[in-house]
Parts: sequence; C-alpha cells; structure tokens
Amino acid sequence: MTISTDSWTEQMRRGGLELAILLAVAPGTRYGLEIIRHLQELTDLVVTEGTIYPILGRLTRDGWLQAEWQASAAHPRKYYRLTSQGRRRLRLMVEEWRTFAAKIDRLVDAADKGSDA
Repeated sequence: MTISTDSWTEQMRRGGLELAILLAVAPGTRYGLEIIRHLQELTDLVVTEGTIYPILGRLTRDGWLQAEWQASAAHPRKYYRLTSQGRRRLRLMVEEWRTFAAKIDRLVDAADKGSDA
C-alpha cells in the first residue's frame, strides 16, 4: 500500500502561503511577479500567478496590503506593501506560526524518542 502525502503537503503549503506572501512584502514594496520570484529563490516554493494574484487581491480587500500602480520602463506594475493593519496581522501570524511549530516539534521529538525504545 502506497501512502500519498500529496494532499496533506498541499494543504500545509496553502496554509502557510498567506504568511509567506506577507513576509515577502514586509521588507518593502514588491509587485506580483517579484513576490513569486522571491518566494521561489528564497524557499523553492513554487507559486503560480493564478494562485498568488487572488490572494493578493483578498489581502488588499482585507486591508492588510495596499496596492498601487506604478509606471515602469516596460509597463505599469501593481506594487503591494503592508498597511499598519497588515503589519499587526503579520506579527500575530508569525507568533502563532512559531507557537504551533514549537508544539509540533515537541511531538516529533517525543515520537523520535519513543521509536528508539
């Protein structure tokens, strides 16, 4: 019997994607493709335009991001930046992520110790 973790991995990835996007924008403004490249280069997390733009739109509607069109040499680009509300939300999300990850790490460590017996 083959056990597939594809579905579980995808759910975990989707759960962390909103946090990853907010973290990508935290240092300063970025446009959509720049966010995609940043995530891929820094984490090997492959995100498509069809995935990221709806999330960026929702985060903007929720007031966590501000979007602004800016002219560039090639064509206008929509740049995203964190709002003050988005910064507060990001701090809470990072805190929750670290707390949850620490709990899972404790479980993993306990399971590893139990498997040695």
